[in-house]
Amino acid sequence: MPFVSRLPGIDLAYEVLDGRGPLVMFCPGYASDMQGTKALALEAWCKAQGRAMLRFDYAGHGASGGVFLENGIGDWAADAAFVLEQVAPGREVLLVGSSMGGWISLILGQALGARLAGLVLLAPAPDFTARTLEVELPPEQQEAIRKQGVIYKPSEYGDPMPFSLALLERSAGHYVMTKPIAITAPVRILHGMRDDAVPWELSLKLVQNLTGSDVRASFIKAGDHRLSTPDDLALLEQTVGALLGQDGG
Repeated sequence: MPFVSRLPGIDLAYEVLDGRGPLVMFCPGYASDMQGTKALALEAWCKAQGRAMLRFDYAGHGASGGVFLENGIGDWAADAAFVLEQVAPGREVLLVGSSMGGWISLILGQALGARLAGLVLLAPAPDFTARTLEVELPPEQQEAIRKQGVIYKPSEYGDPMPFSLALLERSAGHYVMTKPIAITAPVRILHGMRDDAVPWELSLKLVQNLTGSDVRASFIKAGDHRLSTPDDLALLEQTVGALLGQDGG
């Protein structure tokens, strides 16, 4: 597995698939990595279609170095941009972002400008740290995270999820929902209406905030936050394929 180092001692893992057309770049979610179901399914689809694809792990995630609890959105967005420029400098890119990866994709997409071929966002969670601190955490937990530096919240998808003070502090300067989002490339949003982690209504607000006109949101009535059922994955592949040329060919 290849690595690149954005900072001394922090090697960022990635896998790249050679192919034609815009590079499909998958940005994973919080505490997820490039070995997740959606990332691997999309890679298999890209391989079958002869498409180029990039998967990677943020610092503190998966096979990459770094300490998870010491990082935030600013760090992970910088990781994404760095890996991309090391692997495919100047190449046109189609970003696919899952949950927190949707926030990362919105940051990176704005920076890419004309190089951005499109965005596919899966249960996107822009500015989720603000919501976590201000809405979801009761006052006693807000006080605990500031005193202890980390708290753990129960999760339906595995072990309790850690949220660090560093995450909150190193993400606050990177909110995207407080102003218009300057992306004019095509954007497709897929969001499950049984998502208990990110309200599907947030995607309606995101549609309004994006400045481009080619923005479409699809809501999966029975879909949960993971959007990893066979039907969900087929919809993801169909959506990416359409942005790459209608039939994905």
